[in-house]
Amino acid sequence: MIRIPSLKAVALLVGLLCGCGSSPTARFYALSPDATLTGDGTAAPVHVVVSPVTVPEVVDRPQIVTRAAGSRVDIDEFARWAGPLKTDIARVIAADLGMLLGSAQVNVFDSGVSTKPAWRVRVDVMRFDSMPGDSVTIDAQWAIRAPGTPDVVMGRSVAHEPVLGQGYEALVTAHNRALGSVSRDIASFIRWNARK
Repeated sequence: MIRIPSLKAVALLVGLLCGCGSSPTARFYALSPDATLTGDGTAAPVHVVVSPVTVPEVVDRPQIVTRAAGSRVDIDEFARWAGPLKTDIARVIAADLGMLLGSAQVNVFDSGVSTKPAWRVRVDVMRFDSMPGDSVTIDAQWAIRAPGTPDVVMGRSVAHEPVLGQGYEALVTAHNRALGSVSRDIASFIRWNARK
């Protein structure tokens, strides 16, 4: 005897086939210089080199990592950084410093062949927290070496910015502002000491 499949079985099979045919598409996000930053009107004709940046291992991945309740983190397979987070942070800090110092001579990852005296900046991001719809926090330790001296001065910036909206675009924009705050601290130190 031939059995006719039940209507429930056919509906289940159709549902499974439809579900397999459409998977979400990944969206890519890049950090940007903080558009609200401006210098103090006095250009500091300095040469600055931003060294490679370090980030916590948990966020050192292509996926955007967010904090949930308690100690839980979420890794979103479909919300990704457009490039390596460490590289993006260094690029943004360099661009922010260029705006804040009024200098076109701010570079990332100097190959060591430049003969110009340069301020050397190293940034170690200790915390890069993302809480969608709430806030972001960047806790960064930075080290600066003035041109022609072996002395290194250490500093620390903790930037906490609200996320003004929903979704990853608002989250990334808040990170841009937080990095702008870190850059502002570094630029203030360089500007103050370059005048001495």
